[in-house]
This record gives sequence, C-alpha cells and structure tokens, in this order.
Amino acid sequence: MSGQVVASAALASAVTVGAYVVQGILGQDTPWGGIATATVTTGSAFMSQLLARIMSKSGRRVGLQTGYFLAIAGGLIAGLGVQRSSLTIFLLGLFLYGNGQASNLLARYAATDLALPQERAQAMSKILFASTFGAVLGPVLVVPAQWAGQEWFGWQKYTGPWVFAAIFFIGALVNIYVRLRPDPLELSGGLRSQAAVGVTTPRLTEALRIICSSRSGRVALMAMVVSQVTMVAVMTMTPVHLKAHGHESISSYVISLHIAGMYAFSPLVGRFSDARGRLPTILVGGLLLVLATILAAIAGEAAVVLFPALWLLGIGWSFALIGGSSLLVDSVPTESRVTVQGSADVMMSLCGGIAGFSSGFIRKAIGYHMLSSIAMLLAGVLIAVAYASYRIEKLQS
Repeated sequence: MSGQVVASAALASAVTVGAYVVQGILGQDTPWGGIATATVTTGSAFMSQLLARIMSKSGRRVGLQTGYFLAIAGGLIAGLGVQRSSLTIFLLGLFLYGNGQASNLLARYAATDLALPQERAQAMSKILFASTFGAVLGPVLVVPAQWAGQEWFGWQKYTGPWVFAAIFFIGALVNIYVRLRPDPLELSGGLRSQAAVGVTTPRLTEALRIICSSRSGRVALMAMVVSQVTMVAVMTMTPVHLKAHGHESISSYVISLHIAGMYAFSPLVGRFSDARGRLPTILVGGLLLVLATILAAIAGEAAVVLFPALWLLGIGWSFALIGGSSLLVDSVPTESRVTVQGSADVMMSLCGGIAGFSSGFIRKAIGYHMLSSIAMLLAGVLIAVAYASYRIEKLQS
C-alpha cells in the first residue's frame, strides 16, 4: 500500500502532461497527442508478461523491484527527450516508464496471495485504495514540478514532471526492497506448488487459452479490457479537449477527480464484489461507464460537465476492474495463476494502448463527443455480456 502511494503519484503527475509534450514537438493541431498515453500503456502491456514470469520464478518482490527500476530509467529518459525536443527519445522513455504502471497493476494481485477466497476483492481493493492519495496528489504537483525544473535547473517547461516522477519511483523501489518481507507469493506456497508439480511458466498464448477455457474467464478478461479501453480513450483526450476550448488550467483538477474515482471507492467496491458477486460488480461498472461517456459526449465546451463525467468514468473502471480481476483469480488453476494474471494485464494494457493511440485521430476526425459515444457503445456491450452470463449462472444454480 505504501508503494502504491508514491508510484501512483509518479504515474499520474507525468502522464498528465504527456499529450502536451507531443503537441509541443509536433504542433498544437497534431492528431498524435494520444501516442504518449498509448506508449506508456503499450510498455505496460509488453512488460506485464515479463514481470509476471519473473514473479512466478522469484516471487513478488523481485518482480516489483524490476518494474520500478525500469520505470525510474524510463522517467529520466523521457525527461531527456523533452529537454532535447526529441519524440524518439521521449517515446523510448515512456515505453520503459510503462513498467511502473505494470508493477502497480500486478501489485494488486500480491494482496490476494494470502487472502481467503471470499475476501480477495477486499484485499485487492486495499491496494487500489492506497493509489488514491498519490494519484490525486500527482497531477496537482505538475505545476510545482514545472516551476522547479525551470527555475532551479533551467529545464524546459515539461521536463520537470518526468524527472520528479522518476524520483517518486525510487521511493517505491526502496519501499518494496526493504518492507515486502517475507514475499507473499512464497509464503502462500505459490512458488513451491508450481515447482512441486513441475509446472513451467505458460507463454502468453497458452495463458490466454487457460483464461478463455471457461465462461467466467472470458467475461473477466472482457471486463478488464473494455473498462481499460473506455477509460483510457476518454481520459487521454480530455486534457486536449479542455485545452482546445481554453480550459487548460483546470485539466489537472479534472484528471485528479477522475483518478479519485478510480481508486478512492475501491474498498467499498471490494466489499460489494465479495458480498454480491463478481458479475453484479461488473454490471454496475458497465452502467457507470455508460453514464460517464454520455456526460462526456454532451459536455461540449462546458468544462464543468467533465468533472462528474470523468469522476464517474473512474468509478466505473474501478467496479469493472475489481470485479473482473477477482473473477479471473477465481476462474483459473492455482499453479498458473501468476502468469495468467500477467497475461490478462497484457491484453488489458495493450488494448488500452491502442485506444490511447487511436483516440487522438478519432477526436481530430469526428470530435471528442463521437469518441465518447464509441466508448459508450463498448461499455454497453460489456453490460449485455455480463448480464447474459449472470442469468446463465442463476439458471445453473
């Protein structure tokens, strides 16, 4: 939980200005603004599987340390890219920086290693809740980081947030190295059980086959992917939309409220999931995502409407992610659970990266309101699938 606070502050503060950096290099009218978030989430996607494989062999601590170390390097490289106005260097840094996001996502599973089956969602929600404090504070620190970089070191405007984000990740790395002892995966017997039965770490395709072999696994994966795609697509273009209408000064506060929605209510979401079930939790998430995207679509130039829209978008993501992640853990064998978790995060982050990348082009071609409408349709499909699965489950019981 302590590591989540500082790591989430690092992610939120730097990613808030990612689109502005791209616009500064390529021009204000570029449709490539979403490539910053897309690169971070793509890096997270590719590294989730690697970090999960490291965890399955060496435990949670080594995997999280590796992820945070690479995120530190990524933040510094991204800062160098901003300083030199080099998009290539900047994107390389963002790709490595995605390790921080991958580590934060995989950390939620570490909470379930020692949890009772009926309390897994609550355990997971505690990790997500800890992210609230750093994630809400992070965007607010953007302006001070910019000022410090310019005044103290003579850096360009957006260099400071990336360098300071790397420093935050150092705190997360040290915290995990010193305090995550004993390793929860080792203590739970996860490493021993895998070695005892001679299980080798499954590759991505095999892990996805394990997930998709059951209806519950398929619904869980869909909930994780759709919630991530919907959230990333709308969230990525919201600062750009606000800036285009002269509201850049409030964009960090809108994103802070959005991130508060993502994490602040997670303990309640976790208790709801354990008490009412995984599928009802996913259904609530889908409904909230639909409501959020409708508000975003009708916001127009009224920036005040985007505050509740992005807030509900975050809460809907929280319901769908916790419900889907908990359903995934319940649906797969213990011996392959760690790499299956990583593979699900690969798909979630990769699809989120595609959504972030394409969101700039969609906004440029048909507008922010149509981008939000497309996201609304995706959330509607999730509702239909989750409800159908819920009805089948009820009939079978």
